[in-house]
Amino acid sequence: MAMRRPPREQAAKPSGPRINQRIRVKQVRLVDDEGNMKGVVEINDALAMAAEKGLDLVEIAPEQRPPVCRLMDYGKFKYEQKKKDQASKRKQHQVQVKEVRVRPKIAEHDIEVKVRKARQFLEEGDKVQINCLFRGREMMHKDLGIKVMREVCSRLQDIAKIETKR
Repeated sequence: MAMRRPPREQAAKPSGPRINQRIRVKQVRLVDDEGNMKGVVEINDALAMAAEKGLDLVEIAPEQRPPVCRLMDYGKFKYEQKKKDQASKRKQHQVQVKEVRVRPKIAEHDIEVKVRKARQFLEEGDKVQINCLFRGREMMHKDLGIKVMREVCSRLQDIAKIETKR
């Protein structure tokens, strides 16, 4: 009976582009730190130019033949990229569902207050859920609750659209 070998564990690929000595090709297409194309050069010459300027050689297009490399300060590049990501996360708005509760016997002024608050939520980019609460014998008069809900929806019609009716 033949024994099977366990499969080889593959080394984890490092995240991000290859830099400096990790680039394992003979020639690269080089872009200098000012963005000028230097053409195809030997990897040793490119590494020497990077060391001379105190920069890193970073592979930016590994799928090209020869791969495209750029002279840059990789630590500074990663720092700026991290700051951009943080800034974009700060600007994002999580849409929340805000709830506005009304009652079947609500007064006219109270409806105006609830509608004003719902309008404020909608302008901030949130969704608004309008609930009508019934207590005790109010359940016998569901038509009053429906009337109040329609009134609120009609007042918000210019800024919102109804997704679901229940």
